[in-house]
Amino acid sequence: MHRRLLLLSAALGFIPRLGAAGESFEYVLTDAEWREKLGDLAYRVLREEATERPGTSPLDKETRAGIYHCAGCDLAAFSSETKYDSGTGWPSFWKPLPDAIRTREDGGLLGARTEVHCRRCGGHFGHVFDDGPEPTGLRYCMNGVALSFVPA
Repeated sequence: MHRRLLLLSAALGFIPRLGAAGESFEYVLTDAEWREKLGDLAYRVLREEATERPGTSPLDKETRAGIYHCAGCDLAAFSSETKYDSGTGWPSFWKPLPDAIRTREDGGLLGARTEVHCRRCGGHFGHVFDDGPEPTGLRYCMNGVALSFVPA
């Protein structure tokens, strides 16, 4: 990655990553349509795979019962029943809803990780790690701006 872009990105509070190409999705918009629909930060996270700053999303502290949807295409992705406070500053879940996400290996700036994205529109949610609670032992660490919350 170009050094100037990395420094500028850090100053703006997000870390861009180069995404994997070749996947096709059922919900597709033009770049201009995505920008208009999402706004600046959500666009950078969902479409350019940036990361929001920790502790900035109100969804991290959301405790009501409900469903977390993709902010890009409104696909139901996570249930509040699997949400927990990971202490990381990002909304975290130990399991996604069935057929809601896809994953791929990510060779980003921080080494090899597993990226999580919406299976319908390809929007970047965050990453999954193997340091979560039982019963799965997984931590789906999601960008709050990539999700919308619908109370039960």
